[in-house]
Amino acid sequence: MTGEKPIAFMSYSHFDDEHDGGALTTFCQRLSGEVRVYTGENFLIFQDRKDIKWGHAWRTQVDESLNSATFIIPIITPNFFKSIECRKELEKFLEREKDLGREDLILPVYYIETPLLKDGVRRKNDKLAQIINKRQYVDWRELRFEPFDSSVARKKMASLAVQIRDALEEVVSPSPKIDEPKKHIPHTSKRNSTLIVDPMCRGDYATISEAIEAANPGDKILVRPGLYQEGLVIDKPLEIVGEGERDEIEIQAMRKSAIVFKTTNGRVANLTLRQMGGEEELYGVDIGQGRLKLEYCDISSQSEACVAIHDGADPRLRSNKIHDGQKSGVLVWQTGRGTLEDNDIFGNTDVGVRIWKNGNPTLRRNKIYKGNSVGVFVYDNGNGILEENEIFENTNSGVQITTGGNPKLRKNKIYEGKRNGILVFKNGLGIIEENEIFRNASTGVTIETGGNPTLRRNKIHDGKTHGVEISNNGQGILEENDIFGNANSGVQITTGGNPTLRRNKIHDGMTHGVEISNNGLGILEENDIFGNAYSGVEITFGGNPNVRQNRINRNNFEAVWIHLGGCGVIEYNDLRDNKRGAWDISEDSEPKVKRSGNIE
Repeated sequence: MTGEKPIAFMSYSHFDDEHDGGALTTFCQRLSGEVRVYTGENFLIFQDRKDIKWGHAWRTQVDESLNSATFIIPIITPNFFKSIECRKELEKFLEREKDLGREDLILPVYYIETPLLKDGVRRKNDKLAQIINKRQYVDWRELRFEPFDSSVARKKMASLAVQIRDALEEVVSPSPKIDEPKKHIPHTSKRNSTLIVDPMCRGDYATISEAIEAANPGDKILVRPGLYQEGLVIDKPLEIVGEGERDEIEIQAMRKSAIVFKTTNGRVANLTLRQMGGEEELYGVDIGQGRLKLEYCDISSQSEACVAIHDGADPRLRSNKIHDGQKSGVLVWQTGRGTLEDNDIFGNTDVGVRIWKNGNPTLRRNKIYKGNSVGVFVYDNGNGILEENEIFENTNSGVQITTGGNPKLRKNKIYEGKRNGILVFKNGLGIIEENEIFRNASTGVTIETGGNPTLRRNKIHDGKTHGVEISNNGQGILEENDIFGNANSGVQITTGGNPTLRRNKIHDGMTHGVEISNNGLGILEENDIFGNAYSGVEITFGGNPNVRQNRINRNNFEAVWIHLGGCGVIEYNDLRDNKRGAWDISEDSEPKVKRSGNIE
């Protein structure tokens, strides 16, 4: 190695690296470079295979590198937990993390499916598995067989690099040199210390507010179990952590927000935060600037929202319970940002997550459920990225997008809502990709009144009515979706709806594959429409689509049924193998239908 100390230590099974042709070594090299891209400084990752020269004392050098590293990156596989050396490395670093008073310096990469982590009984008997299971991890399982230069692998690597960059900015304890000494926020000459808050007066202070006032920037405040009836204003960089069972460490704020965050950086963890009512616009946590790390807290509010993010604040919310808000669970507005990961957001009286006025958060792997309104509501030029969330059992739509809302939804599960899975209306936009939308009480996706989203590669199935409904001048592009098993039509286009459908599979519905009526329009190109209980395509009451180059086969009625004043252009489609043949066109509709080049 060079004379520089490693900033991170990669712990892994040699067998896994060898079996995958050195993929983990490549991962280490790529990550080191990616972090340098985002920080502009060297980011050395210790890997025993490449960094210990022949004849050097292996154990001594491993221990020295562990002792100097800021982060450990365990590569999680079944072999990792069976490796004595990997377990020793993780245990040793846990001691170092504890000494530093941190809980965010272990960055697991989930590389191969590991039954130990999924089995609650086995995991209960393995302390290290319990710890890893509670930490935020980067999921590389699906990328293991992807080349490192693929776009999806590069994006995931960049995401991990950004996480490391952000964590580096927040390291308060002295950290290894990169190229220059890390600059800290100025404070008094005394070294960063830990203050103890105990309501029984067995610590340094009896209230948290007193400890905040006395603390120096960068100090850590440990809060012991008890009831603290106070609202906190955090106006300097601090770490405030509950010591003990979270449910036993409760802050109750009457006619105040439980926490108001008004500084650049900080961390709050393992507290129960109760806003107990009062005036309007009080919150469980009010974040109006900076980057707060809010982790493992239980948050509720009897006034406004449980959590408010606004005025450019960019917090990190991880593994919290956000519930029973008198109104919303989370509000993001006025250019508020933030990353919300692995939170439970449930039981709120109004919207689970409300995004508007240029709010632009990232929501990842959250559960948003059992709210009394919409799961996620994006409107008034709100944006945001929603990835891998579960949104379910909400009284209204799972997601609503309107009035210029333009979020990106990827790989979410949206299900068992009391109404639509997704509703896009009044000029709402959005990119909706690779989601699974199913078992909703109404339509899977509804697009109406000028809504114009793009839907790609979603699975939309087993809804109680239509899979997708486009009405009242709704538009939209639907490409490569799998729409099946819905109780009514796979796609209904009505009352001036005018979408474009390309390369979708629309199949096994309980009525028609696609139904166009009441002056509905639309372009249908290169779709597979098959196995539906009625016709592949039904056109009625002035419906007037362009249907070309589709495969409309194996439906229980006709491929195309046009009647009651329906019309349209039907060209170059494969209309074979339907039980009642290719066509059923009524006399009143026949003159209004243009047909050419179809295979019958």
